Amino acid sequence: MSPETYAQVSNLLIPTATVIYALAMVSHAMEWALGRAAVAKTAALKDEVLVASDGAAVSGGVGDVPDAPAVEEPASSERLDAASRIGLLLTWLGFVLHLGGVVTRGLAAGRVPWGNMYEFSITASLAVAIVYLIFVQRYKLQYLGLGVTFVIAAVLGLAALALYTPAGPLVPALHSYWLVIHVSAAAISGGAFTVGGLVSVLYLVKARAERRVLAGGTMSASLRRLPSAEAMDGTAYKVLAFAFPLWTFGVLVAGPIWAEHAWGRYWGWDPKEVWSLVTWVVYAAYLHARATAGWRGRRAATIAIVGWFVFIFNFVGVNLLVSGLHSYAGV
Repeated sequence: MSPETYAQVSNLLIPTATVIYALAMVSHAMEWALGRAAVAKTAALKDEVLVASDGAAVSGGVGDVPDAPAVEEPASSERLDAASRIGLLLTWLGFVLHLGGVVTRGLAAGRVPWGNMYEFSITASLAVAIVYLIFVQRYKLQYLGLGVTFVIAAVLGLAALALYTPAGPLVPALHSYWLVIHVSAAAISGGAFTVGGLVSVLYLVKARAERRVLAGGTMSASLRRLPSAEAMDGTAYKVLAFAFPLWTFGVLVAGPIWAEHAWGRYWGWDPKEVWSLVTWVVYAAYLHARATAGWRGRRAATIAIVGWFVFIFNFVGVNLLVSGLHSYAGV
């Protein structure tokens, strides 16, 4: 096919993938809604069983308490599981179309498809999907489906509507094999930062709910479906520990080497370089605090979320709001 045909295919696949991700988001939203109803009904049935058991104990005397009957899972739990599976399947379908859109964009341009803000947006959001789909089974991250599909659909929608740039040749500064090393490492680690940030947000929500329960309160039905706060804290740490060395190599090693080839200096305090360093410092503080000060839980999650927002600003804000040597990556 000609480059023009590849460009047309890419321009078709990316919006289609956006729609599929949006449908996956709707399916995961239904999963949360059904989970809220299902778990609430289960809790109500268990309360009825306990009340009945207490009544039997009072009337029958000590030692005559019958075994509490098993509480069956409500029928709506089957719909909950179906919504979860559909959401994950739609995410996989969106990923395949998304991957096809990125690949055909590269074929249309005759180069790696991350030479401008539009291309980096579709590539970075693809990295989010890759990290999520890799970790979803190993660390049971199905509960992140809603947040992940929302982020991907939002980024792709913004890219298609506001950031689109026709496929074309690279500017001279980008003609280097270090482009592949630098940007691919940054995209993959950025995807992991996003997954880790979403886990940390849900950790704070679940931890607060668990504290409320310990104080005699109740936990909303939807939150009961999440893993324990402790488990989510450990998952966030594993994901971010994977991302940090990759970011270190891609941004603080490969990036300066590429800068020396392109601009004749390794470091020049360009806004993009500064915010990349700030991102590194925040995540280094996160890992250091966990390793040396024993920080766990809320304090660690707060640092992880701050790091995620710093990364987002570095990814979006610096490119769109600040001028510098990296401005060739703008719209």
